[in-house]
Amino acid sequence: MTTNQTDVWTPAVRADVETLWRFHRVDDELRPVDVAVGLGSHDGGVAVYAAELYHRGLFPLVVFTGANAPTTVERFPRGEAVHFRDIAREHGVPGAAIRIETRARTTVENINFTRELLAAEGISPRSVLLISRPYQQRRAQAIAAKLWPDVEILCSGAQQDLATYVDCIGDPDRVVNMLVGDTQRLELQGQSGEIHPQEIPANVRAAYQRLIAAGYTSRLIPARR
Repeated sequence: MTTNQTDVWTPAVRADVETLWRFHRVDDELRPVDVAVGLGSHDGGVAVYAAELYHRGLFPLVVFTGANAPTTVERFPRGEAVHFRDIAREHGVPGAAIRIETRARTTVENINFTRELLAAEGISPRSVLLISRPYQQRRAQAIAAKLWPDVEILCSGAQQDLATYVDCIGDPDRVVNMLVGDTQRLELQGQSGEIHPQEIPANVRAAYQRLIAAGYTSRLIPARR
């Protein structure tokens, strides 16, 4: 019988993780854009997928953005953007087609600092493809839509199902904790005005709350007062 790393979850946890996974994916229809932005994270597959899309001719330039977070410093000690650039080059993307932004530590900073980098080069894109870990898409798109309102924002992530993705990452608990954290941040940022208020369906909210009750809390942040 074939096994994968999601087999460590109970059926109830697996069902709740699938619910969050499906909710956070956007997967816009791919078409050519002016610039791609690869959002830094613990997932080096973002750079691999960016390289694939570059070779399909979907964009002439990709910006990888990200410094480090506690979840990435061991995996990418020179910074997320630096490592993502190296991965993309290993997959055939020429250096001239890559820019790196190495300061950002949050998704808001990813977008703001990338805008500044492009503006410094005189680049004013009309369309941008955000490439992220698959379940970061909804929040990333909401942030970019608020901060980059005059630009068409598309989102995509590696075309993998949950089980395949978890096997690639090699850490099932990390994936669940990150999903729970992204769900919380989506709601908190909507409440704070950083993004437009977000509607979280009842089934997604229930799955999120059950996963918190099950102990997947390491990526939660204190609510703002």
